[in-house]
Amino acid sequence: MRLLTFTTGPTDPAPRLGAESDGFVHDLAALADHAGVRLPHDLLSLVQAGPAALDAARGLLEGALPRHAVHRLEDVSLCAPHRPGKIIGVGLNYVEHVAESSRSLDTDKELPARPVLFGKPATAVTGPGRPILHNADLTTQLDWECELAVVIGRTAFRVTEEEAYDHVFGYSIVNDISARDQRRSGQWFFSKGQDSYAPFGPVVVTADEITDPMALDVELRVNGVTKQKSNTRHMLFPIARLIADISSGMTLEPGDVIATGSPSGVGAGMVPPEFLVPGDTVEATVERIGTLTNPVVDAR
Repeated sequence: MRLLTFTTGPTDPAPRLGAESDGFVHDLAALADHAGVRLPHDLLSLVQAGPAALDAARGLLEGALPRHAVHRLEDVSLCAPHRPGKIIGVGLNYVEHVAESSRSLDTDKELPARPVLFGKPATAVTGPGRPILHNADLTTQLDWECELAVVIGRTAFRVTEEEAYDHVFGYSIVNDISARDQRRSGQWFFSKGQDSYAPFGPVVVTADEITDPMALDVELRVNGVTKQKSNTRHMLFPIARLIADISSGMTLEPGDVIATGSPSGVGAGMVPPEFLVPGDTVEATVERIGTLTNPVVDAR
């Protein structure tokens, strides 16, 4: 399933849980009410409710659907799929990005022996079409990073790599926005954690729809010009390793998101460096998931 959160307009601004198919959005809450089925009305609650709730949602899409519960995709506004309890970012997870970062960001040129992890707060999350905030009082080096996002579906603590995929609900996209000039003594939290620095979406594709997440094309464009182009098979630490490593000492809960790292082609690595400015449009694409588009606006 391709799950999303949407609104239908000013007269009904409340976010609603939907499923997208062939350019149409099916309102799962409306379908549940029509069928007399109990179903969580938001995506995070659906993830937390477990497989039975997901099966119920799938069942609602079978057979004839009432017209009031179906919208054309272009007629709705998409929101971030949900607000994760935590976002775990993975730094330096593509070999070529390690090399460009060592040249431009003073990071170690040696490949990391274990995943490099950092956090983004939930307040950084923003949705498709929502602005990335550029505050020139804080940064002149606003940068992009297109990343495959893994959405956790079951509580994971001390799981093995062999067990890791049993704890995945699905996949989405995170654009790991960074103010490169706000790194503080090597710490990335403020650089990567400001409001709007985690565009997320446009959908969450359930794990059964993507049989091999380690073979997905990844691409990012700024104003239509391709800046990043790679494939998840080039990750230094694959998804199973990431889940096992993170859960070795930290409980992953349903709805948590792992942003699995950026390929090369970030603005700081360009010669000369390129950074986002108000008026730019950023498009982050991951195969089988879609494109997450956000404008850059002046925050002052």
